[in-house]
Amino acid sequence: MIVELCERFGFTGALARAAERAWKRVGTLEYPAQRAVTMNVLQAFLEEGIAESDLAGSSGYGYDDAARGAYESLLRRIFGAERALARITIASGTHAIALALRACVPRGGTLFAVAGRPYDTLRNAIYDAPDSLAVTGGFAYCEIALLPDGSIDISALEREMRAVECGAIFVQRSRGYASRPSLPIAELERAFAALRAVRDDLPILVDNCYGELVEEREPTHVGADLVMGSLIKNLGGALAPTGGYCVGRADLVERIASTLYAPGLGDALGPTLGFGKAFIQGLFQAPSVVAESLRTLDFAAALFSELGYRVDPAPGARRTDIVQAIALGSRERVLQFARGLQSVLPINARFRPEPGPVPGYRDPVVMSGGAFVSGATIELSCDAPLREPFELYFQGGVNAIHGYLGALAAARATLE
Repeated sequence: MIVELCERFGFTGALARAAERAWKRVGTLEYPAQRAVTMNVLQAFLEEGIAESDLAGSSGYGYDDAARGAYESLLRRIFGAERALARITIASGTHAIALALRACVPRGGTLFAVAGRPYDTLRNAIYDAPDSLAVTGGFAYCEIALLPDGSIDISALEREMRAVECGAIFVQRSRGYASRPSLPIAELERAFAALRAVRDDLPILVDNCYGELVEEREPTHVGADLVMGSLIKNLGGALAPTGGYCVGRADLVERIASTLYAPGLGDALGPTLGFGKAFIQGLFQAPSVVAESLRTLDFAAALFSELGYRVDPAPGARRTDIVQAIALGSRERVLQFARGLQSVLPINARFRPEPGPVPGYRDPVVMSGGAFVSGATIELSCDAPLREPFELYFQGGVNAIHGYLGALAAARATLE
């Protein structure tokens, strides 16, 4: 396959040889977790018993929207949770997380971020912006760095919890724009058990962006009270046109619904505007799309490793999200990677990515995005803040063959 791709699209010389070596390293990899994930999703659909009439949706207030009810029930089953809120009025993962924090962190308490510094837009929302959540919500903020091995520092958390009144625990599962590993479910399970031994009354809130359906279990299966994320990433299966979700304890979801709409209304309203079919069908095919992403990322990791770049995760290593970090080491190589990838994307292939300001980010950001759903990072994309150490984040891939082509085109541009 890789030889054919190289011949058809003109990848020659050292790059073609590196690609062949990379394919030998990862071409036969198996993804057993994806089989289990697929079965979990299939079981949820069969238990739910969705009818064709459930796909129609509604407009206006959206009372009794059948598509919305079916979709949220599917999420509840897949996450093993009490309740789900998934709405097109939640515009992004950051929006979903901000809603959850505003609703669930008590005034006068402290929000403990236990996976180090949150990524730029979320940090801005929590405490940097003049009207940040901490200011308007009346809570304090404490940040605890991960240990050098990438695990949660339980001892430091216990010390801090004794010093101040803790209101909630926040965990960012993915790496964000940072040189740190994403957190596997097994690590979350260990940390949550230790936290419960100290305080069993605190809500544990997990930013689940990029991690959904990558491992057999979700954070809610191992003790998280609530998970939040975007519907145009993994769960959308490249079909969901917008939206965000919060899934977990019923009382917490009720608080979020009241914050999103109005106290007393809860989650009774919210139309799907005819998009219910796209959400439900996207969720059905999401395990397959996630599996294609993982194949794409392993090949990209192997290829850039062969070319001498530091990559994380390593090719064939355990993956816990759909993000591949590649340390390119210079501003120009980051820009060239983005431009090479853009040249083979299905939409806007003739565009040339340029760095610029992005709301919520302090540094200029360059992005490659030729997605059918704008900003859907489950579709093949990359982005990077232009700052040291000039690490780029390669994401998604609906079709692995296209993902391999994207990695090759990016590599060729980087070498040039």
